[in-house]
Amino acid sequence: MELIKIEKMTKHYPIGGGKFTALRDINLEFEEGEFTGIVGPSGSGKTTLLNIIGSLDSQSEGNVVVMGNHIRNLSSKNAAKLRSQHIGFIFQTYNLLPVYTVFENVEFPLLLLGMSSDKRKQAVLDALKWVGLSDKVKSRPAQLSGGECQRVAIARAIVKKPDIVLADEPTANLDAENSHHILKTMETLNKKLGTTFIFSTHDAKVISYLKRKITLLDGKVFNDEIINGG
Repeated sequence: MELIKIEKMTKHYPIGGGKFTALRDINLEFEEGEFTGIVGPSGSGKTTLLNIIGSLDSQSEGNVVVMGNHIRNLSSKNAAKLRSQHIGFIFQTYNLLPVYTVFENVEFPLLLLGMSSDKRKQAVLDALKWVGLSDKVKSRPAQLSGGECQRVAIARAIVKKPDIVLADEPTANLDAENSHHILKTMETLNKKLGTTFIFSTHDAKVISYLKRKITLLDGKVFNDEIINGG
């Protein structure tokens, strides 16, 4: 099933009296259950592309359709609804709320969905079990290691069992052991839940897990290939 369709998409940013083109003439499709990475050097447009897919930004030209929603036509309210119901985000900086416990950080997306207390509790405990942090429910971010913080961020992204998870350099601040633990967790969730994962990365460890690799260069798709038996 096709989740995302991008046609002739270009993104400009105003700069001085002119414009900077971050992405140019992008044509891509993503199917349900993919485990895909967008790779390329810094400045190639990886994060911009993820932000547009996630409705945090919109394109300047062309079409971007995510689960039947035309991104450029969405009101801010409907874009927020798309994100809250269907998309999970993992950021390299974790973005955890320091005054909240691990449980409360993971629970936060569910509060936006109006889920009952009992269902929220079970969903949070399930998500923390998936990432191996069942014993940290009452801890706060300052009491955790970097790897544990990133696992909390992953739990928060997948607690609502979203259709799509967008992960922007999720292993950038982690050592090899934590990176592989987190990648194996996401690989398992991809298989178990059918969640589509799309990474922005230039980390060889991440690339070794991908089933599809899309290479961006100077804002254009340079290569799009199936890898690792995908």
